[in-house]
Amino acid sequence: MRPWHASLLALTLLAPMATAHAAGTLRIGTQEEPDRLDPALGGTFGGRFVFTAMCDKLWDLKPDLTFAPQLATKWDWSADGLALTVTLRDDVLYQDGEKMTADSVAWNLERFRTAPDSVRKGELKPVSGVDVLSPTTIRIKLTTPYAPLIAVLSDRAGMMVSPKAVERLGKDFATTPICSGPYKLTERVAQSHITLDRFAGYRDQAALHFDRVIIRPNPNATIRLTNLQAGQLDILQDLSPPDAAKVKADPKLKLSTITGLGFAALNINVANGPGAAASPFAKDKRVRAALEATLDRTIINQVAMDGLFTPNNQTEAPSSPYHNKSLTLPPRDIARARALLKEAGVANLTLELRVQNAPRDQQVAEVIQSMAAEAGITVKVMVGESNANIQAMNAGDYMAHINNWSGRADPDGNLSVYLACDSFQNWGKYCGPEFGKALEAGRAENNAAKRTAIYQNIAAILADDRPMLFLYNVTWLFAHSAGLKGFTPVPDGLIRVQGMSVD
Repeated sequence: MRPWHASLLALTLLAPMATAHAAGTLRIGTQEEPDRLDPALGGTFGGRFVFTAMCDKLWDLKPDLTFAPQLATKWDWSADGLALTVTLRDDVLYQDGEKMTADSVAWNLERFRTAPDSVRKGELKPVSGVDVLSPTTIRIKLTTPYAPLIAVLSDRAGMMVSPKAVERLGKDFATTPICSGPYKLTERVAQSHITLDRFAGYRDQAALHFDRVIIRPNPNATIRLTNLQAGQLDILQDLSPPDAAKVKADPKLKLSTITGLGFAALNINVANGPGAAASPFAKDKRVRAALEATLDRTIINQVAMDGLFTPNNQTEAPSSPYHNKSLTLPPRDIARARALLKEAGVANLTLELRVQNAPRDQQVAEVIQSMAAEAGITVKVMVGESNANIQAMNAGDYMAHINNWSGRADPDGNLSVYLACDSFQNWGKYCGPEFGKALEAGRAENNAAKRTAIYQNIAAILADDRPMLFLYNVTWLFAHSAGLKGFTPVPDGLIRVQGMSVD
């Protein structure tokens, strides 16, 4: 059953989302409401969408998965891999008019890695300190070689905010963030829109062709597409796969796609609070193996994604060198599922499965529900808004959840976010010792061949422990007006507004 009805859809479409298309305004439809708008505190994909227009990073990910300078002009590793020297631009202003200096960048990195409420601490754990070498040069010191650092600093841990604004606003900073990017937050209305206005002090005004960017979150892909067709949006993220053919057939619209870095997985609560205590799936990996044996990932992809995504049982896509090709997709085997449940001494199981209030996630959950039932496993689908689900998972109030991860260029970022012992998003509290040792080894290894072997071994460890059942890798589907120019999709699924314009 869907969380919206025809009457609600009609009301949404009739609501005055915007008056006539204002000159110089870019309107983006996204799936997810952002959480806290502070790079030190944010943890959602919806938040990253807003940050992309609001907060520049030291360097940014390119479509070919290399990195382009942004706030930094260059970076160099020391011979022993224990220091990264970063040269900064000297023409960057924060959105309160303060100049970005090496001192302020060092202050940001120290805040990310040491502030009590920072959720970036795990990403910067190997960083021991930051030296200021000149007004435009810093040196990041490490306790051990840390290969993922470049990728980490291309995301929220590399976003620089105004130290004076943080000190002045305190806990209110997340509601009135001051970054160093092209657009500044003007208004946020929860479950409605985020308005960003062009920052007059941005260093590259020639790349900006809009005075205003309005981001409208809506978990319903049908509503997002209808609003695009009605001219109330210019571009939308995460088009529903069954709607791709409609976009291709509409001369007023254009479809842009790219193979993503992200994945979806069934995250199982193995050790967190009341949800784990009540769950037989937490106590015995044979029960988790039985659940996996009920699944056919290819059918899930065909039913929920029109076959446009890539079924997978690990984080890294089959095209990645880190993908373990020996771990072929396990076939659906109901007899094996029943045998494993009998061996574990359990029967008539119920799995409470939390999902986001987005049609695709609900459809995936419904397919899983139908498949698992054949082995005597009752799946109770519990639909909720993303931030409400996160609150429940932090409290351990869940048995399983469908996690959608946007993906990172470095394999560590696809593993540590949900599974590292100290990760703030390790909601299931999995802390496998063999996995932990392998994860640390992968972070410290700079040799490409040795790193590849480590991450392929990690995939095998997780295929046995099953704290998460990986389902598929995403294909990012963007729909936009035919008159929108300059949009280039990137495998992280985010929209960069620089260079975009509307005829």
